[in-house]
Amino acid sequence: MLSRTADNLYWLARYVERAEYLARILDTTLRLTALPLAYVGSSNEWESAVATAGCANAFFAAYPEANEETVTEFLAFSAANPSSIRNCIETARINARSVRTALTIEMWDSINSAWLELRKWGNGPPSREEFARFLRWVMGASLNFDGSAYRTMLRNDAYWFSRLGLYIERADNTARILDVKYHLLLPAQERVGGPLDYFQWSSILRSVSALTAYHWVYRENVKPWLVADLLILKDEMPRSLANCYDNLVQNLDRIAKAYGRQGPAQRHARAVRARLENSTIDEIFQNGLHEFIDGFVEDNNRLGTAVTQQYLL
Repeated sequence: MLSRTADNLYWLARYVERAEYLARILDTTLRLTALPLAYVGSSNEWESAVATAGCANAFFAAYPEANEETVTEFLAFSAANPSSIRNCIETARINARSVRTALTIEMWDSINSAWLELRKWGNGPPSREEFARFLRWVMGASLNFDGSAYRTMLRNDAYWFSRLGLYIERADNTARILDVKYHLLLPAQERVGGPLDYFQWSSILRSVSALTAYHWVYRENVKPWLVADLLILKDEMPRSLANCYDNLVQNLDRIAKAYGRQGPAQRHARAVRARLENSTIDEIFQNGLHEFIDGFVEDNNRLGTAVTQQYLL
């Protein structure tokens, strides 16, 4: 496979996953801001949404304040934000068009239909209810594309490179959600385990479709260390860091077998996977959740760089 083709497939999957992630962040923020002040407290949920998306510097360079109007415009529809939902879907469609022959008919139809539907929304829905419907549509479009890839693609290098993009992006997203919750969402005067803490940790679970899974696994009230355990170490959880790296190792090994050669990307992914397997949530909290996630995000970025240098240039 040409490196250019592999690069387009890799980034196509990343941008579709990123669009869904942003929709989930905004949907969760809308839910939190709709709660009474007695539950949500005095924290700025819109500012935390920008921080979770990883574009706080760019946002505050363009807007003086984080509120519903400015954040939804910047994260969902802004042409100036390379990672807005609009730009993610449009860039994904450009990548898909570049590798049209590497995609199945169902995959092309799903991403092209999403792009055409996106244009009908113009510069954004006129009401909060319509915006919530838009976010549900984005999540549905992403699921439709991912499902069509899973159901219709040959299990060859085209599929494996697209999976690399998806799981590297998903791991980064899950890590950022946890880090922002731990440091920004809970005001300093609130106690861990209080009502505000409960609703915010529940919102984090809901943002990654894990609230029901949490109760199935732990069968008790929402507790921060158990949420972190689920989203970091549980292989059974599709968006956990452990699950992402299990899939990354498998797909990198398949690529190595197909091309008859191992490299830095395979070794680095196995090293990160081994650290996750050998970690416990007690050790992670004892040494600092923020420090652990910071290290993980750096490792995940290094894996992306290694994949790019090894295969995509």
